[in-house]
Amino acid sequence: MKRKVVIGVLGTTLDRRGKSHKRWNSWRPTISICHQKDFPVSRLIMIHQPNDSMLASKTIEDIHTISPDTEVLPYEIDIRDPWDLEEVYSHFLDFAVNYPFDTENEEYYVHITTGTHIAQICWFLLTEAHYLPAKLLQTSPSSKIENKDGIKTVQSATGSYAVIDLDLSRYTKLTSRFEHYHNESLSFLKSGIATRNERFNTLIAQIERVALRSVAPILLTGPTGAGKSFLAQRIYELRQSRHFVKGRFIAVNCATLRGDNAMSTLFGHVKGAFTGALQARQGLLREADKGILFLDEIAELGLDEQAMLLKAIEEKSFYPYGSDTEVQSDFQLIAGTHRDMDKQIAKGLFREDLYARINLWSFSLPGLADRKEDIEPNIDYELHHFAKCHQKAIRFNSDAKSHYIRFATSEQALWRGNFRELSASITRMATLAENGRITLPLVDEEINRLKQNWGIASTSLFKNTEIDLFDLSQLNTVIKTCQQSSTLSEAGRKLFAVSRQNKKQPNDADRLRKYLAKFDLSWEQIRHGE
Repeated sequence: MKRKVVIGVLGTTLDRRGKSHKRWNSWRPTISICHQKDFPVSRLIMIHQPNDSMLASKTIEDIHTISPDTEVLPYEIDIRDPWDLEEVYSHFLDFAVNYPFDTENEEYYVHITTGTHIAQICWFLLTEAHYLPAKLLQTSPSSKIENKDGIKTVQSATGSYAVIDLDLSRYTKLTSRFEHYHNESLSFLKSGIATRNERFNTLIAQIERVALRSVAPILLTGPTGAGKSFLAQRIYELRQSRHFVKGRFIAVNCATLRGDNAMSTLFGHVKGAFTGALQARQGLLREADKGILFLDEIAELGLDEQAMLLKAIEEKSFYPYGSDTEVQSDFQLIAGTHRDMDKQIAKGLFREDLYARINLWSFSLPGLADRKEDIEPNIDYELHHFAKCHQKAIRFNSDAKSHYIRFATSEQALWRGNFRELSASITRMATLAENGRITLPLVDEEINRLKQNWGIASTSLFKNTEIDLFDLSQLNTVIKTCQQSSTLSEAGRKLFAVSRQNKKQPNDADRLRKYLAKFDLSWEQIRHGE
């Protein structure tokens, strides 16, 4: 068995109780630790103030009387103000950092019964933070009923003890509750959507852990419409629900910031800083003090703004535009971008030192095309959101929903705008739905609208022809070019711009006509959308 080592503060009141032989009738916490038959203490580290040396010596003598095998090591610490949290914590931290713990052969306990409340709090904080590889030990006087006329408390010098293990994962009920709250947090970040994509679910679990443990910058990357802005807002709300942030959530799209306006919007300005600056402006960084600042499309920031932002992140201070007076703002940064940051740095468009600073926690959000199994639960979410906003419930007919999901999850569905585009699609159908029902004809109308937006030929053009995905992709490019050209010859010149140069008498229109005929299509059909 490992040797038991107890660390504690000598109690200036309870440990001083009793004089001469009468002291053995009084319960003294530090003595009580070494008086437990089923808790043999190999070593007691007894921390005391310099002016309590005499009390420490007497206590050591008494411990040796009842427990000769216990080694008692007095440890003197000069604490001027025992009610000063910073001073007490600093002294205890120094002790914890410098003590030669031997966890392989010894198990450690921190006695929290004695000392001021500040000392007890400090012991708890240091143990909870693992500076002390220990469990907490609480001692108390025993009591019993021993009176014919009523209840009378009789204290025993031995007393009793209780061990408090701060490894909460060992407590079954707590573990299940932690798991419940953890799942609630994950669901909150996903807005209650029962997402099925394994990569995305793993990503959200990682983000949840970081959001509740770190105040360092977070970088969200991924295509436009993948949900970066929405997720940043949810991270803020999650942290706010746990009282980790007191300030506001401030969001700005950096792609909209240019020149003096960029400096002014982010860092504020003083009156007269530039032409048109008739009044001073605080700036978004200061508005985000004690909160979260979300800089979407951060890669679009100018290099000057990037330099100032780096200083603001590292030092929590910066100079408003046109000012010589530094201001403070303690904010957490969440940044978003669809750019390849390594390429931006290579081109000299983004500072490498700033990227290193904001890239501590980086998460790449997949686009909708990579999460097609999540389309159906997102459709349900969008309909619920529409109903909430418009006070009108909208539902799919079963055949209509199956048809829409079949198309939405097919290779034809490009979803270039990702979840933003899916949201717009559902909103259009919900808006046009008669009697609260989305029907099959309405779905067909929406599918054709999406195909037109993506430059994909309507299935009515070649609905009786089975086409490989490779040919379909090529054919869609041809059809889109034809739709954007005024004549067959113009479309041919665009499509055969390179190969036509090797022909003495190029006939682009004839080549294009023959290509379309392979799919039973004609120029007239495409132009009229037949």
